[in-house]
Amino acid sequence: MTLARIDVGAGTPVLLVPGYTGSKEDFRLLVQPLADAGYRAVACDQRGQYESAGPEDAAAYTVEALAEDLLGLAAELGPVHLVGHSFGGLVSRAAVLRDPAAVLSLTLLDSGPAALTGPRVEALPLLRPLLEQGGLVAVADALNAVAPVDQPPELRAFLRTRFLRNSPTALVAMADALTSEPDRVDALAAAGVRVQVVYGEADDAWSPAVQAEMARRLGCRAVVIPGALHSPAVENPAATLDALLSFF
Repeated sequence: MTLARIDVGAGTPVLLVPGYTGSKEDFRLLVQPLADAGYRAVACDQRGQYESAGPEDAAAYTVEALAEDLLGLAAELGPVHLVGHSFGGLVSRAAVLRDPAAVLSLTLLDSGPAALTGPRVEALPLLRPLLEQGGLVAVADALNAVAPVDQPPELRAFLRTRFLRNSPTALVAMADALTSEPDRVDALAAAGVRVQVVYGEADDAWSPAVQAEMARRLGCRAVVIPGALHSPAVENPAATLDALLSFF
């Protein structure tokens, strides 16, 4: 599976994996600074997201299937510092458990120990009927209705365009995966891979307390990003970059 990517710089590769409904552009404020620091920064769209094509088969979007794509990229790039945001963290964890030797380290960025918890999970059951009744446009309209009023018009336009290029099958299947993932923290702790947990101080997906407890179970450091919710790479890129570089 060929994944669309942003690929900047040279040196040790850093593979940045977006979350549910996200894309490589979620890391747009990190890739050049990582390259400037001497790394090869590669941010990808997962299959079925934005510019990465994907089949109309729900089985292609399980956590394990998506993890195989990451391992394919890691095989191409060489051992990577793997950074998984949100759902991308669950997929990245699965890749590490499948092949620990493929990674130099794993950063779980606003991700959790198991299935999604918190207020965001309550919206996911609405996705399937909206898609069935009105397709991607109906869901995009609903998302636009709850977008922040001060959201810049160009960002609003990009987010709509990006959403409309998602695979509907991928959206439903990834939502199912996101809400059914088992707790695999103990298996990750036993994998022998360097791990850090990084999260926004006011994350509204997995709570900061849940992520701090995950870090405790992993025996790894937890880094809290001030002034950030669920997207520290956008909301406080400087502190997020700091957390990555100091760990690498």
